Amino acid sequence: MKLSSLQKYILKQTLQSNRAKISRVVLEKFYSNIKKAPAKKIRANIITKSIERLIDKGLLVGFGEKTQHKLFIRHIKLTPKGKKITLGLLGKQAELPFRKKK
Repeated sequence: MKLSSLQKYILKQTLQSNRAKISRVVLEKFYSNIKKAPAKKIRANIITKSIERLIDKGLLVGFGEKTQHKLFIRHIKLTPKGKKITLGLLGKQAELPFRKKK
């Protein structure tokens, strides 16, 4: 599955967070290291589209408000599938529950 650098950043931040749900404000820090970062309004649109695409892939769950015309995502949370893929991005292997021999 191909993921952009912003999508990888989103997944890593949600995994490394101490809380189950994280706010969108945390994701704004992605653009702090980029020299030619887009304007703030464009950043919000880019982050929104990335989050929506990750939700469509089944890697995230979005929490927010839904109006008649628009969806406002305030917080996000990893799904089990998203956690598995994120651990793969970090290079960690999941431990298997081997039974100990007596």
